[in-house]
Amino acid sequence: MQISKMAVEGGGKEMNEIKTQFTTREGVYKLLTHSEYSRPNRVPFNSQGSNPVKVSFVNLNDQSGNGDRICFNVGRELYFYIYKGVRKAADLSKPIDKRIYKGTQPTCHDLNHVTATADSVSLLVGFSAGQVQLIDPIKKETSKLFNEERLIDKSRVTCVRWVPGSESLFVVAHASGCLYLYSAERPCGTAAPHYALLRQAEGVALHACKSKQPRNPLRRWTLGRGALNEVAFSPDGRHLACASQDGFLRVLAYEGCGGSGGSGGSETAPLLTGSMRSYFGGLLCVCWSPDGRLVVAGGEDDLVTVWSLAERRVIARGHGHKSWVSVVAFDPCTTSVGGDGSEFSGSDKDLQQEQQQQTQHSGGRERANSAQSRLSKCNSTDGRGLSVTYRFGSVGQDTQLCLWDLTEDVLFPHLPLSRTRTHTNVMKATATTNCTTTINGTTGGGGGGGGGGGDDVGTVSHPTQANCLSSPLPRSNSLPHSSAPGGGSTPNSHPVKSGGVGSSIMDSALIATGVHKFATLALHETRKDRQHQDKEHRRHHSLATHTASKGNDRLNQPGTRPGTATTTLPRTLGTPLCPHMEDVPLLEPLVCKKVAHERLTVLIFLHDCLVTACQEGFVCTWARPGKGLLSSQNQGSSPSGTAV
Repeated sequence: MQISKMAVEGGGKEMNEIKTQFTTREGVYKLLTHSEYSRPNRVPFNSQGSNPVKVSFVNLNDQSGNGDRICFNVGRELYFYIYKGVRKAADLSKPIDKRIYKGTQPTCHDLNHVTATADSVSLLVGFSAGQVQLIDPIKKETSKLFNEERLIDKSRVTCVRWVPGSESLFVVAHASGCLYLYSAERPCGTAAPHYALLRQAEGVALHACKSKQPRNPLRRWTLGRGALNEVAFSPDGRHLACASQDGFLRVLAYEGCGGSGGSGGSETAPLLTGSMRSYFGGLLCVCWSPDGRLVVAGGEDDLVTVWSLAERRVIARGHGHKSWVSVVAFDPCTTSVGGDGSEFSGSDKDLQQEQQQQTQHSGGRERANSAQSRLSKCNSTDGRGLSVTYRFGSVGQDTQLCLWDLTEDVLFPHLPLSRTRTHTNVMKATATTNCTTTINGTTGGGGGGGGGGGDDVGTVSHPTQANCLSSPLPRSNSLPHSSAPGGGSTPNSHPVKSGGVGSSIMDSALIATGVHKFATLALHETRKDRQHQDKEHRRHHSLATHTASKGNDRLNQPGTRPGTATTTLPRTLGTPLCPHMEDVPLLEPLVCKKVAHERLTVLIFLHDCLVTACQEGFVCTWARPGKGLLSSQNQGSSPSGTAV
């Protein structure tokens, strides 16, 4: 990607500036322009009306050290390359496999890590017409085509996932709102399948295929109303998180559903583990923490929402994006659970032990067990100790990359706070007042609108002035945009350290008033503000079909979708499904930078880098601190880009 001349290292103030590096406590992440993957001609793809660019990785354990393989789709084209990462410059002239499709477009894909070898790899590809193809890009063979006649489902494939640890089982999500379980070893049949209901729960039903001969699909889940946008398996494979266009995150119990291909499964086994609802609009993406304890979802409310599997509730929200959040992902290299470096499976037994220990305490949420209390310490750039448990990232249609830290003061709010705070707002309304305050202050982590602010991250400048005004909600000092979901602005809760008792009281009043006004906005009361946000969405490359602005009231009305269990959608704002903004901590991004010209569609964390991709078809590699190993010879031979 040809980097703009404004994309200099140190920053700048232009709104359209593309950042080529950013700083965290670990150090500086740098864009390696010579490790960029795209179509061989490097011409930006005209993304009008095309499906999002997606990226899949697999490691073949090649002894030569070049075992990583990358697959990505651009329009009707599908590419499969050797991924050289931070080691060498990308060679786009020699793809392992390249396919161009006619009449349909690839929408998603996934590589099987269990069966991958140096000589063979299994790649699933979903298409806009509803078919699913199983190919081997190394052997350049097409093994099977599922739903070829579109007898199972005629809608677009939105997500494909191999079942963890399986050589042949995979799930396919469709825009119809259905999720299917397939086996690569079984045919699909020559007639439309018939189903028998096995179990159902609120908003979800599980069916088995009725057939004398074994055939696909093995199982069918029908979920809510509208498209099923993304699904993600928990690390242990026991749960399946589903993000739907109706705004619901549903966590299904995959274990015990009979998904191994045998008969039935237990009819008494729970089907729905838990659920939550977006603040408004649909959910577009979902991911699990490496230990399987947390689920993060993002969508059309411009928020990232953190849901706890153990507590079955929303524990935090994050606001930093100016448009829809398209991808969320945890960083396993900077996420550390347990001071001894141990990992936790998040199994049902562990979760039950946590809940039992929680009920033994009456003073609110406490540390569930010794595993949660062993929080690892992450050294900041100035040498101070900092308790950090989880790091995750998000990218959106506003072309911004955000990194978030979920820390001890959010996970255990009733415990003494850590000595050093991260960019985390823990907001509680303790009083009400008619006086709002204008605060002037800045933080180093904002990076406003993709261009404002510097690249240094981690220091917070506390507010210095407070004036009592009858103004709108205050602007958060470290958020890059003043508009918050629902038409309000996100209040700042950093304490005022100057000005004495009066300033502290004023700041408390500010927080209480701002949060109260922000959190009690009814969805139907914000249409004028949403009209302004719709313009912002279009300006920041959002999709033209914005359903949230015209469907807020509809999403809160009872209704059903044909072919599924009865789906009742009463008003959920202010309930455990969708708590008010004042009822959960509001996170601010540790990093918020504009890193592309077009909307971002990919974020993947690898051990030595992170990978982003935009709708123009450029797949970019960001070296972790100290990991940029490209030689000057390789950099000099690259035909495009500006060296960082």
